[in-house]
Amino acid sequence: MASLKNNTAIVTGAGSGIGEKTAELLAGEGAKVVLVGRRLPPLQQVADRILATGGTAVAHSADLTVGAQAIAVAAFALDNYGRIDVLVNNAGFSSKVRSVRYVQPDEWDAVFKVNMEGVYRLTQASLPGMIERGSGTIITTSSMAALRPGVLGGAPYSAAKAAVRAFSHGLNSELRNQGIRATVIIPGEVDTPILMGRPSVPNAQARQTMMQAEDVARCIQLAATLPQRTVIEELIVMPSIIRDMSAEMEVASTKRN
Repeated sequence: MASLKNNTAIVTGAGSGIGEKTAELLAGEGAKVVLVGRRLPPLQQVADRILATGGTAVAHSADLTVGAQAIAVAAFALDNYGRIDVLVNNAGFSSKVRSVRYVQPDEWDAVFKVNMEGVYRLTQASLPGMIERGSGTIITTSSMAALRPGVLGGAPYSAAKAAVRAFSHGLNSELRNQGIRATVIIPGEVDTPILMGRPSVPNAQARQTMMQAEDVARCIQLAATLPQRTVIEELIVMPSIIRDMSAEMEVASTKRN
């Protein structure tokens, strides 16, 4: 049964990784999916796959570090499909320099603009119709770095992901009785393209122990498709095997550029 039939879902960071798999799963549930990211070609490839399987999707390029572009994503969804039922704030970005000793203000600000300000702007722009209908689901991908901050995730990323976790819980506190439910997903290590930005990139053997993007996407799918009467406030998912990251942490703690 298509549990999201006649619903519209926005998925940010939909060109690869968790966002890509989430968009495909939500489309499979019957949702009309708006795929959002910086680069249009990979978004269009995902949209084409969804269309080829009978789903409904449209690609939209936006730089979520720019407040006006984040707000415009909601307007684009409304122009195309007339409503927003599910918002998946999944786009993420981490600094090249992870140590609080060396990270510079430009990198710090960029991490917060994507991981926190973009989430706030797009969420705020999506709320009016949800509140008017008395129904809406907002799912945000945080990180285990929010709960266990450290140099591997990086000082700015850990702080930003902790902020977005608090933001999600604040949505429930303020708006749950108006029909808005918010879920924050907190994954441990996932084998996605964001790993290529680490100071020491995990090798193939390390990646074999990690979760895959589809694992986290299935968690998002669950939060989006549960009956409106139920909300998953927070969901922590971890690899079954915890690997030794000490060598990578040593590199991250000394990297200056």
